[in-house]
Amino acid sequence: MYIFSVTAKSKKDIEGFAAGAEAPFIVYIDFKDLIGAEQLARLFVMKEGFYDVVIEKRKHLPEGKVMQLKRKDAQIQEALKTGYAIQLFDEH
Repeated sequence: MYIFSVTAKSKKDIEGFAAGAEAPFIVYIDFKDLIGAEQLARLFVMKEGFYDVVIEKRKHLPEGKVMQLKRKDAQIQEALKTGYAIQLFDEH
């Protein structure tokens, strides 16, 4: 699993962000390949109505760490179930 710190601009006004404002995300992608996971992260954020998606940071979580964290982390549970999870933050 990969975890990405992402920023993107909103196409329209959403709660807490005006159209064109940059929004911070954490994107969890359950995928084996880094390049593929990055592309999926960009696509999923764009699908939610954002553009100019930039991957700021990336981190690989080994399977053992994922299994350890899944009991406490709802986002990891969601990513394991559906393949991805996106968390939008209120501010940087």
